[in-house]
Formats: sequence, C-alpha cells, structure tokens
Amino acid sequence: MSKKLVSIVIPVYNEENILETAVSNLKKELQAFSENFDFELILAENGSRDNTLKKGEELSKKDPFVTIFHHPEPDYGLALQAGIRRAKGEIVVCDEIDLCLPEFYRDALAIFNAGEAEMVVGSKRAKGANDQRPFGRRLATFILNMMLKILLGLKGTDTHGVKAFVKEPLMPVMDKCLVGKDIFASEFVIRAERAGIKIAEVPVSLDEKRAPSINLIKRVPKVLSNLAYLFWSIRIKKD
Repeated sequence: MSKKLVSIVIPVYNEENILETAVSNLKKELQAFSENFDFELILAENGSRDNTLKKGEELSKKDPFVTIFHHPEPDYGLALQAGIRRAKGEIVVCDEIDLCLPEFYRDALAIFNAGEAEMVVGSKRAKGANDQRPFGRRLATFILNMMLKILLGLKGTDTHGVKAFVKEPLMPVMDKCLVGKDIFASEFVIRAERAGIKIAEVPVSLDEKRAPSINLIKRVPKVLSNLAYLFWSIRIKKD
C-alpha cells in the first residue's frame, strides 16, 4: 500500500533563533509515523525582520523535507493560506513552530485513517486538554471562543492552534475565507462547520515555550476589527 503524503505548513515570523532546532525536532518526531506516511514541511516566512528566510533557505538546501517561501507582509493568515495552496499532500497539517505536538499527529492521522473526520482541531479547551500558558493568554482564548459561539454559532471548543484536514474537500471552504491575520484560523473552522465538513476535536497539552512574537495587548484592536469583518461576511453578507 502506497504511503499518503502529509504537508505540514508553518507560518514563521522572526524565528531565526529557534528555526533549525524546531525543524530538526519535528523531523525526528515524524519518524514514528513513517511506515504509513511521507511528509513535507512548508515554511511560510512572512515579513520577518531577522534572518528567518535565510536560515530557512539554508535548511531547504540541505534537506528536501524542507521548503520555504517569502510572503512580503507579516500576516499569519495570508501566509498560511499561501502555504496550503503550495501543499502537495492529501492531508495538510497547520502547525506552529513552537508547538509541533507529536500526540496531535498521532491522533489526527489515526482519525483520518479511520475515515472519522475531514478536519481535526487540536483543542486547548476540550476535555483532557492541559493548557499551561499564562493566565492572560488562556483568558484571551476563552473570550474569543465565547464571542465566536455567540456571534457566529461556533460548535467546537477551539479554533486556533494546530489543525489538520483532508485537502480536497476543504479547499473550496478556504477559498471563501476573507480575513487574514489570526482570525483566518477561526474563519476556516467556522466555515467548515457551516459547510457540513465532519470535524473532530482532540485535546492537546500546551506550554508556552517562548513569549509570543506579537504583544497580546497590541493585537486586540486588530482582532476585534477582523472579528467584526468576519461577522459581517458570514452573518450579514452571507458569503
């Protein structure tokens, strides 16, 4: 039986200091699944002010597992979408450079093998999850998810962070997404729910390995603006 190709897409922004170690660790963790799956890693560098792009290019020259491309502006959502469009795999994993949780890969790939879902969301709030991030980060996640439930009818417990999906049925959903930045992750999940995509959640254990690259307080006005735009596009415009 031929192996399935899994494309891992990770937006990277000012990650020069941790990039090589993170990529090396991820590759080692993926060896546990090599009997049934092949992997490619797509790094979506977006607007970095350090040598992230150069470091990624050095890694890609040494290892065909790694490719990197440059998105000119620091926009997580748009960079992630561009990476997904480049993905060659039947299955796509949207990960973060400071996460790469092997238990998520184990659970998600098992779910896809069993045909139980077309999208798997790693939830920081599902039963069995262990979110060890600072209180402010956990509170922000709670508030955002409550707003998504109230305003847009989110059925799950989380939308941000690691997720995986079968590419073919989810591309038409992604093509309808209008919002970039962090809110793209929420829009993608909510539009998948509304399109009838079968979604499974798996709990994840999470600790903050380093401070976020963008200050949480500074992100709030943009998040609220994008959330309002998302509400308009789904509930009023009904795109």
